[in-house]
Amino acid sequence: MDKHDPAPQALGDLISRHSTRLTDADTRLLDVLVQDPIRAAMDNGKDVSLRAGVHPASAVRLARRLGFKGYPEFRSFLQANLMVGGEDFESPAARMAARLVRAEEGGLLASVLDSEIAALNNVRNSVSDADIRAFSERLCNSRRIFVFGRGHSSALSALITLRLVRSGYDAVNLGGQVDQLPEALSTFCKYDVLWLLTFRRTSPLVHELRRIAADRGAQTLALTDLHAARIDPAPEHQISISRGEPGESQSLVVPMTIANAVILDLAAIDDGRSIRALREFRSFKATSRLTVD
Repeated sequence: MDKHDPAPQALGDLISRHSTRLTDADTRLLDVLVQDPIRAAMDNGKDVSLRAGVHPASAVRLARRLGFKGYPEFRSFLQANLMVGGEDFESPAARMAARLVRAEEGGLLASVLDSEIAALNNVRNSVSDADIRAFSERLCNSRRIFVFGRGHSSALSALITLRLVRSGYDAVNLGGQVDQLPEALSTFCKYDVLWLLTFRRTSPLVHELRRIAADRGAQTLALTDLHAARIDPAPEHQISISRGEPGESQSLVVPMTIANAVILDLAAIDDGRSIRALREFRSFKATSRLTVD
């Protein structure tokens, strides 16, 4: 595009700006692009023209009318808009398409690794040892720990609960027994801790669990990404982190790394409770016949 021409933020801006120059073929091409923005960012000009039923050179002419040097530059614009995000990123297909777009430049595995490394490096600047200690102190002083995560965070909920149980803590994975939440929480009290894991969106169920904890006087810890940061009422302690930019892999390594740090710090402050429990568990596991081949 002309470097003196301010860059539009969306395809709709381009269409409005150049509407008087567009032909019937342009309109057919734009209909195809607008109806499927994910595929539009992936296809070349020939493929788009074929789907629109116009001459293969029509896509190039459209790109030039919109101010681009050619269709590759226009396609890069569409890809950039996909990777910036927006409503399309509520769609898993859109998020995956954006990651594939990014991977075209340097390879799929390299792009995933770069995304994970960048997200982990951001944690250095956004989470402190004091944040980790606030979590571990509440866990250490609790009677029981209720861990809740759904969707992608359900895997972390199960793993965190497993590690806490092996460290000698009475932990319950609420994410694994959603149908029995009333039974699990019927004796919830001020001596317990609720640890919430929520990414992308905060579901009504998370808000209800937080409300119950507040009513019972229990402490709530929340590990969230930036898009799901708002919980009402606010938890006593919350760590909100970025799991990756739009168009990048939304890391589960980042929250798991923070959870691992919390559990490690817990072992540092609980007067040997975690270490003793781990030794006892290892001894029991070695002498029992409960291991599945």
